Amino acid sequence: MNKFVQLHSNDDVVISLEGIQKGQSLKIQTKDRGMIHIRARDDIPKGHKMLVNPVKRGEDVIKFGYSIGKAKEDLSIGDWIHTHNLTSGLHGILDYSYQPSRQNTKEPSQNHTFQGYIRENGEVGIRNEIWIINTVGCINKTCELLAKMGNEQFKDRQIDGVHHFSHPYGCSQLGDDLTHTQKLLAALVQHPNAAGVLVVGLGCENNQIEAFKEVIGEFPPSRVKFLKAQEVQDELESGLRLLGELVEYAEGFIRQTVPVSKLKIGLKCGGSDGFSGITANPLVGAVSDLIVENGGTTILTEVPEMFGAETILMNRARDEETFKKIVGLINDFKQYFIRHNQEIYENPSPGNKEGGISTLEEKSLGCTQKGGHATVVDVSPYGERVVKHGLNLINSPGNDLISVTALAAAGAHIVLFTTGRGTPFGGPVPTVKIATNSELANRKKHWIDYNAGRLIEGQKIDELKDELFHYILELSSGKKKTNNEKFGYREISIFKEGVIL
Repeated sequence: MNKFVQLHSNDDVVISLEGIQKGQSLKIQTKDRGMIHIRARDDIPKGHKMLVNPVKRGEDVIKFGYSIGKAKEDLSIGDWIHTHNLTSGLHGILDYSYQPSRQNTKEPSQNHTFQGYIRENGEVGIRNEIWIINTVGCINKTCELLAKMGNEQFKDRQIDGVHHFSHPYGCSQLGDDLTHTQKLLAALVQHPNAAGVLVVGLGCENNQIEAFKEVIGEFPPSRVKFLKAQEVQDELESGLRLLGELVEYAEGFIRQTVPVSKLKIGLKCGGSDGFSGITANPLVGAVSDLIVENGGTTILTEVPEMFGAETILMNRARDEETFKKIVGLINDFKQYFIRHNQEIYENPSPGNKEGGISTLEEKSLGCTQKGGHATVVDVSPYGERVVKHGLNLINSPGNDLISVTALAAAGAHIVLFTTGRGTPFGGPVPTVKIATNSELANRKKHWIDYNAGRLIEGQKIDELKDELFHYILELSSGKKKTNNEKFGYREISIFKEGVIL
């Protein structure tokens, strides 16, 4: 295996693939100087960067063909490039102009199919589950117990389990926070992976069932049932009876052949490292493009991790109206930081830095690769469902739990979650953990579902793209389960900004 990789011919850095020792000599092909020998001036940890072109203080350092920050000092060939000598070049609120890149005009293909559940409203689910959604956090344990009892009582029935998602909100909230809670929970109620939904309220909360029904909108009465715990003598007995009705309704669905155009895939990264932008994220981007080419939908979020790479997405907007939506998405989130007197560009995290990521620009340029090269067709607010086929952006912070929940609420059947550090977390939908490196994939086999680290071990991206795509089709058809499904890692988290009473 090579000791390093250079991602773009104009890059000032190469990435160490297995660690480079101080004094070690490497042969590197450069654009202007041909093949040269470079001696490492420092130990370069695995996943970190070594300089191959001299850079003066204040000048840009180039990776991915773009600036990943400014040099803090004069830098010499062979230097280890990281937070000690590289700083972000980002600052303030920016003005943007629409400079459209060549659009992807490839006609959608309908060649690929999977086996899904066609719901009454025409949407398709990939699981036949029963979900318990509580309007308020006060009854988390009641709903958790109901789910446990339901799984025991209905374990031999034709469903994929009874699931509950704990959260602390729904009461003592005001304004946008209450609206966010209602919209997000309502979107989960409408998710087609849930054949049936039991909405459980307490009875005295802000998020009253009557008001919540208005947010949910239209729904088949056989699919969504409601229970107020304060108004029945035994909420567990009443809840089990309603779950039984929902199970009977769910058993009326069978898997049928449906086109990939019905599939919606969320795109997420967490615990990124220096290989994220080399292996897992470009692989997911290639799969995203393939799904879009088949008429399907992919959904990208983590708005603060677009900062520094946002113009790439803006210039891929389908039209100027969509471009303006992306500008609003970016600048509104920057204003959120400003309102709270926080540094807009306070990123990357300690784990990112340990893995080799030095600046937000570097993190964002790697992160946005999950969106591939497709045209951006629309931008949706937090907690709302996407409606257009193709690559969509949605509003959400980068936090793993919040953003995966937002992707599920937007309609994602599956979330592709790339990681260089690893995490057991899973959302309410199958969450495919894709390792950026083989060491993580081999060490955490009960967390990781797919190893993209093979890309730096000789395998080609087209091979893994097709392999991962067909894995998704098998997962969607119920032939496979993710580790988060097998081990019961199913969680949600709701975005909060304002006052709690």
